[in-house]
Amino acid sequence: MTTATATPDELRRSLADQLTDDGAIASPQWHRAFATVPREIFVPAFTVRTPEGRRAYRDGEPGWLPTVYSDVSLLTQTDAHGTTTSSSSQPSAMARMLEALDVADGHKVLEVGTGTGYNAALLAHRLGGDRVYSIDVDPTLVSAARAALTRAGYSPTLTAGDGMRGWLERAPFDRLIATCGVHRIPDAWRTQMRRDGVMVANLGLGIARLTVGDDYTLVGGFLPTPAAFMTARATAGDDRPPAGRQAADLVEHAAEQARDITLPADLGGLVPQFLGGLAQPTVEQLLLGEHRYLVHQRSGSWARIVPGAGAGARLEHGGPRDLWAELEPVLTSWVEAGQPGMEEYELRVAADGTHVLRCGSRTWPLRAADL
Repeated sequence: MTTATATPDELRRSLADQLTDDGAIASPQWHRAFATVPREIFVPAFTVRTPEGRRAYRDGEPGWLPTVYSDVSLLTQTDAHGTTTSSSSQPSAMARMLEALDVADGHKVLEVGTGTGYNAALLAHRLGGDRVYSIDVDPTLVSAARAALTRAGYSPTLTAGDGMRGWLERAPFDRLIATCGVHRIPDAWRTQMRRDGVMVANLGLGIARLTVGDDYTLVGGFLPTPAAFMTARATAGDDRPPAGRQAADLVEHAAEQARDITLPADLGGLVPQFLGGLAQPTVEQLLLGEHRYLVHQRSGSWARIVPGAGAGARLEHGGPRDLWAELEPVLTSWVEAGQPGMEEYELRVAADGTHVLRCGSRTWPLRAADL
């Protein structure tokens, strides 16, 4: 079989086999779902990122169908600034999250972030449409997803609304999966779940798998494979300028303060990026040329790290928050702990919503997401 001549059924089975061989799929139920649900119905037009830039595909064009069944994220909507606001996520990431959700027959699932509807179709194939509820902030996406789901033969219940508030009228849920990124777990998600329920959500670069306790506390860890989804929006028109543009605006003036620092770790490494996203949930990290920037748009705080010899660097920063002083202790503790992987960290969410990160005997209270 070649991808150019393969039928949709053959491509679906090939993708399911690939995801199984790669370890993303572990159960026959999810293999059947990926081998059966027609992804092409949900993505008639999209773009993909390539080394040369973005490339657009439309239904029927050469390469469209093989790309639909490749293990890549398909970008399906952008805002006025060119920022992607909806996609069909990378199938391997979807499969790992669905496996981590640990569903069983009869479970009632809330999906936050309907998007194209493909993930809801996978859930409906596994559990039945009457057990799947999906919410998205964008009514246009919900309408298109509902039409695609109907065409594909699935009937989960969809609604347009703020997914950060859950779906109280349909609660309680046995499982919750968020296909959008969040800075902190919303209280509504916890309190709308049954005891011992399981939640799978993207925080920063980590995929957290959390279990609900008797008092709506959460405890769990992170999957070993990183993933980053588009950050949840409060409204469909919640468009913000790209962080790179904000960084350029903030640092065009002379630095308010400067000092020499020692970098405890490679700031571009996977776990340092993961820890940075948890410790500073609304701080953007950017690499522009050889300089790394930390930018907090709301407060106007920024830091520019200019590399020097060895681990030395020059820090220039401005604004009310010293962003490097907030980040450095977390990275130093990681190095002192032997540089553990993401999967070695535990996350606890208390009944009052406080988030605490733990690794071994070390704990880090995580600041609230100051949007």
